[in-house]
Amino acid sequence: MRKFNIRKVLDGLTAGSSSASQQQQPQQHPSGNREPEIQETLQSEHFQLCKTVRHGFPYQPSALAFDPVQKILAVGTQTGALRLFGRPGVECYCQHDSGAAVIQLQFLINEGALVSALADDTLHLWNLRQKRPAILHSLKFCRERVTFCHLPFQSKWLYVGTERGNIHIVNVESFTLSGYVIMWNKAIELSSKSHPGPVVHISDNPMDEGKLLIGFESGTVVLWDLKSKKADYRYTYDEAIHSVAWHHEGKQFICSHSDGTLTIWNVRSPAKPVQTITPHGKQLKDGKKPEPCKPILKVEFRTTRSGEPFIILSGGLSYDTVGRRPCLTVMHGKSTAVLEMDYSIVDFLTLCETPYPNDFQEPYAVVVLLEKDLVLIDLAQNGYPIFENPYPLSIHESPVTCCEYFADCPVDLIPALYSVGARQKRQGYSKKEWPINGGNWGLGAQSYPEIIITGHADGSVKFWDASAITLQVLYKLKTAKVFEKSRNKDDRPNTDIVDEDPYAIQIISWCPESRMLCIAGVSAHVIIYRFSKQEVITEVIPMLEVRLLYEINDVETPEGEQAPPLPTPVGGANPQPIPPQSHPSTSSSSSDGLRDNVPCLKVKNSPLKQSPGYQTELVIQLVWVGGEPPQQITSLAVNSSYGLVVFGNCNGIAMVDYLQKAVLLNLGTVELYGSNDPYRREPRSPRKSRQPSGAGLCDISEGSVIPEDRCKSPTSGSSSPHNSDDEQKMNNFIEKAKMSRKLSLPTDLKPDLDVKDNSFSRSRSSSVTSIDKESREAISALHFCETFTRKADSAPSPCLWVGTTLGTVLVIALNLPPGGEQRLLQPVIVSPSGTILRLKGAILRMAFLDTTGCLLPPAYEAWREHNVPEEKDEKEKLKKRRPVSVSPSSSQEISENQYAVICSEKQAKVISLPTQNCAYKQNITETSFVLRGDIVTLSNSICLACFCANGHIMTFSLPSLRPLLDVYYLPLTNMRIARTFCFTNNGQALYLVSPTEIQRLTYSQETCENLQEMLGELFTPVETPEAPNRGFFKGLFGGGAQSLDREELFGESSSGKASRSLAQHIPGPGGIEGVKGAASGVVGELARARLALDERGQKLGDLEERTAAMLSSADSFSKHAHEMMLKYKDKKWYQF
Repeated sequence: MRKFNIRKVLDGLTAGSSSASQQQQPQQHPSGNREPEIQETLQSEHFQLCKTVRHGFPYQPSALAFDPVQKILAVGTQTGALRLFGRPGVECYCQHDSGAAVIQLQFLINEGALVSALADDTLHLWNLRQKRPAILHSLKFCRERVTFCHLPFQSKWLYVGTERGNIHIVNVESFTLSGYVIMWNKAIELSSKSHPGPVVHISDNPMDEGKLLIGFESGTVVLWDLKSKKADYRYTYDEAIHSVAWHHEGKQFICSHSDGTLTIWNVRSPAKPVQTITPHGKQLKDGKKPEPCKPILKVEFRTTRSGEPFIILSGGLSYDTVGRRPCLTVMHGKSTAVLEMDYSIVDFLTLCETPYPNDFQEPYAVVVLLEKDLVLIDLAQNGYPIFENPYPLSIHESPVTCCEYFADCPVDLIPALYSVGARQKRQGYSKKEWPINGGNWGLGAQSYPEIIITGHADGSVKFWDASAITLQVLYKLKTAKVFEKSRNKDDRPNTDIVDEDPYAIQIISWCPESRMLCIAGVSAHVIIYRFSKQEVITEVIPMLEVRLLYEINDVETPEGEQAPPLPTPVGGANPQPIPPQSHPSTSSSSSDGLRDNVPCLKVKNSPLKQSPGYQTELVIQLVWVGGEPPQQITSLAVNSSYGLVVFGNCNGIAMVDYLQKAVLLNLGTVELYGSNDPYRREPRSPRKSRQPSGAGLCDISEGSVIPEDRCKSPTSGSSSPHNSDDEQKMNNFIEKAKMSRKLSLPTDLKPDLDVKDNSFSRSRSSSVTSIDKESREAISALHFCETFTRKADSAPSPCLWVGTTLGTVLVIALNLPPGGEQRLLQPVIVSPSGTILRLKGAILRMAFLDTTGCLLPPAYEAWREHNVPEEKDEKEKLKKRRPVSVSPSSSQEISENQYAVICSEKQAKVISLPTQNCAYKQNITETSFVLRGDIVTLSNSICLACFCANGHIMTFSLPSLRPLLDVYYLPLTNMRIARTFCFTNNGQALYLVSPTEIQRLTYSQETCENLQEMLGELFTPVETPEAPNRGFFKGLFGGGAQSLDREELFGESSSGKASRSLAQHIPGPGGIEGVKGAASGVVGELARARLALDERGQKLGDLEERTAAMLSSADSFSKHAHEMMLKYKDKKWYQF
């Protein structure tokens, strides 16, 4: 896991993704309106980016290994990832830099090390004695392809089989090749005329380490004597071999073959197998061979002291079992159990009591690695039940379609969710403890509660406890159960707007304090849920249907324009689709056969039993309009204090009072502007005598404003507060905005583009062209708050801020009736305020700060149990229903101002309220666009965190928008990342890194520093069990296990050096931590380091002595030379 150094970002100068033309300074305002200085505490030093943990099932697994002493499980994947699992809560993720598939893993049992073999013919030695495992050595084979590895228990010599059929031997201490090689032609000699194929198995005889059993793919097996360097026996069978396993006494072995047979061989009888079994073959009469079956991909042979041995195998089913699920077969004595699996089997291992191969194995469990799951089977109980899996591997049970992350939640939330979730657990698991229990937990320095919510393609919503870098599922909600399910495809209503997954979750809006939950689904449906600890039976599911229309040029139903298409609330008493008289649909639309006034899904009309947990409060569905399907919802917000939910799409916006079950607002986006619309839009369809399309204020009777007035600015004369630079470049901006929408479509209709991961993209054809949709203005952000709605306001009041994909922010004023009984009787009055603000790019997020720069959360009503018998006085109870604003704004002086923080795809602005002056502005990116922006708390302060499509993660101070962090993290490689990336408080963030895994990261310097303590330890010092006792007679008569001095056989002195061109040694990038970890003793690393230091010291000493000797000899030479010169100085040349 690599850490990122922060590029310290100077004010006014950021890297590639930030624009050069940033305006951080407060803009000039007339004197008297000068913004007060707010002390900001966050600096660049508070930020650092690093990955923390990865949760979920390893994506595309390919290899499996287990350390029976340390009780650690390792899984390798096709993308070169390595996942290590110990006790629940102890997990680790590592990655091979090459990204090549892991083909095999071998633990150095109880040594705290692991060897991985990759598809690119490299071997790597991992040090597991440190919290972040690192590679100590690598070896790259240059001329041969690696196919199989075997490391005997307590040996430092690793056997490596290749595609050519040769076997090389690697010293795992130095990661160098021995000169000892077993060549394929020597191994098979004349037993076969052709090449025997790649090596598919290597193992030493459990009772004699000097005998090596080599299995070749073609069906040949050779027992090789390592000392005499020749084959003792050769066993041939005319079916290809997939795997081989020994009986622990070393007298028999079993092979699995491609025709679904098992052959059992006596070591000393190579002529033919002792027994041939076809576990799933139909036994034919007349002694004929059974019909061939599918290949048996793996077999294991495990013995017990007190009973029959276990033969466990995967595959081997007969060919006529079409459509049958993959199976694991357990043969024990005369009984054969066939265990069906949900996914295809990648690998399996038997967990045994002893690490010694020459002892009774006493198998107690089988771990089965499936394509999308990890299953552990209890072999000791009748019926072979499975263990309850404690790891968070079910994230992908149904594909994840959206994700939200909440750090620092109310402390009572996790226990409340856990208590309702505990009732959902399945029965019938093994009663034993989970046997993979190695490692130790880290010391959690973070104590605040964290919750992750995932929305899924089948309409389920899962709540996860994510506190202290762990993950555990708390509760699962099935949103689809309020709808009628179609039995088969023909029975399906033709109103679906997606071909499959009609219940898929697109947006989640959750208020942790009030526990109100609201989801928007792909079939243009919204469901509001309340949390309750009591079970209730809902006789009739409350339901509303909303007709949200966008007027376009082609008039499809001219007669239909005569009557206002008003959505009518369906009260609790009438769950059926709305009868024609309450929905004035026209005669022409029905005669033309156009679908009209029908929702995409049908709500159940039978009583619904609702278990404790989240219970349906109201179902809202958008309906078809004149043959046009409803557009998917692009934004959603719920507020428990006001009792309102609001949602929008590319047609417009609708607001619903979920307490009164009434639609309050239903406007096309265009109509939100009223007379202040800054855009030159195409002329809309001619209005005959009708209200604005969809301006249904449906049954708001008393004191409501007529729709036309409502769209005009109540503060007539006050122009909308555009910034001057924007006004000058209006035409320019519209073009850019369209371009920006093309670039940034993912942010609004995120799932529409994700063809690979789920089925959102396959919408049915509609009469609206894609170009028309492109030019529409969708609602992209919604935020309830208590603030100043207009410039002239002297006090804050409840309102809704609406952001659109064209960069406009509009404010809607909310006039709430008094609390208590009146709230349920009087209507909420909703009116556009006329306030319009504009930014570049689609609006993503909005938040509000008080005058001191502290975050103002939206008002909420604290959670209380609704389904309780009404014992107390009704009035007392209703008093509690009074909306409580927790924001300090309610107690603010009139003179105090607020700040609105608005983040779009291109820029961020801080607007001073009520003056609506732009106090600060920051152009986040010119060339890319922001995918996710969140206003979060960190170190008792707040900042804006952004993730850009070009892979940059940036943070800005608030309110001044100073750049604090800008790091290139990861490119947007697929829509899954765009759809699931989210930031939360305390420097936490996450995204779905693969369809099955969540990657968590931190942008907090403090968390990065504490991470080492928080991570669990994989390696714990454990004594290796004692070797099995040979027994008196075996010792006397020479039975029992024969040992082998491998050092003498494979060392350089006897076998010489291996060819240099065969493999290349690469030192590992262990880093400082790697050196520290290595020092703790992986296979004598420390001793070697000491020796190396001693040798270096001796060499340095020798060098010093030699240097001194050379100096003295040079001295004496100069003396001699001087004497010679003096001696012959006065002599003539002829005197010499």
